[in-house]
Amino acid sequence: MPDIRIQRQIQVTLTGLWINGALAIGKLIAGLLGHSHALVADAVESFADLFSSLIVWRGVLVASKPPDADHPYGHGKAEPITSALIAAMLLAASGGIAIHSVQGIFTRHDLPARWTLLILLVVIVIKEGLFRYVRREALKTGSLLVRTDAWHHRSDAITSLAAATGIGVSIVGGEPYAIADEIAALIAAAIIAWNGWLALRPALHELMDTTPDPLLLLEIQRLAEKVRGVEAVGKCQARRMGWNLTVDMHVSVDPDMCVRDAHNIAHAVEDYLREQRPEISGVLVHLEPAPDRSESTVSPPGILDP
Repeated sequence: MPDIRIQRQIQVTLTGLWINGALAIGKLIAGLLGHSHALVADAVESFADLFSSLIVWRGVLVASKPPDADHPYGHGKAEPITSALIAAMLLAASGGIAIHSVQGIFTRHDLPARWTLLILLVVIVIKEGLFRYVRREALKTGSLLVRTDAWHHRSDAITSLAAATGIGVSIVGGEPYAIADEIAALIAAAIIAWNGWLALRPALHELMDTTPDPLLLLEIQRLAEKVRGVEAVGKCQARRMGWNLTVDMHVSVDPDMCVRDAHNIAHAVEDYLREQRPEISGVLVHLEPAPDRSESTVSPPGILDP
């Protein structure tokens, strides 16, 4: 699964890379020739998408590296780090677009050409389709990084929609409504900033080792309790390392069993959890004695019947 997951991440990233490059160049040329500041601002956002796709591609490669002496837990943290960087780029791009739009409101400029509206409508369809494709792959691979990249594509579609609205208003209204082009770009900047913040939050949570979904921890605990020889599972916690998950848990076993049998049970718990949940890369089992019982029997490790 991890190898297939990495291949799918690289494929979807490269697809976005080529599409963003073509759209960015096309929108920039159309914006300059068609006298549309909103379209130029949209092109700038597409260039940011292009750069972010390069970062995502590199982040995927780094995160896929196996553990080594300097990184015994692997390189999975490259995913939230890269996601946070892309989110910061969204926030920075929104700020730049906002500043440019405010300046344009107080600057007289020509009305945008009518054909620029058609360009933007085509762009909206392409970028929304790309967003849905990338988001679907993000859900299949469980990648925070690819999910952040998907929202970057959605922000580009939103920018294009706002630019199309502004251009349409300025074309219909004429000279008195020429600033509608700039106001649309300003609204798009605000939406992009909001999407950047939404993308930044989960990345920061993962970097801070925030506890995963409680239902996931409960499922892990229930799986461990199915292993023969496990009396109970106490403390159970986990943290994300990109797609991978590392688990720490306290497992109670028969206090009268020998060290070898307890050790075998701990390994059985780890093997079973990794078999049932492929994203679990490591399990640290802390053995504890279960409350004394009048009679105790030691059974070989295995999985209890459901």
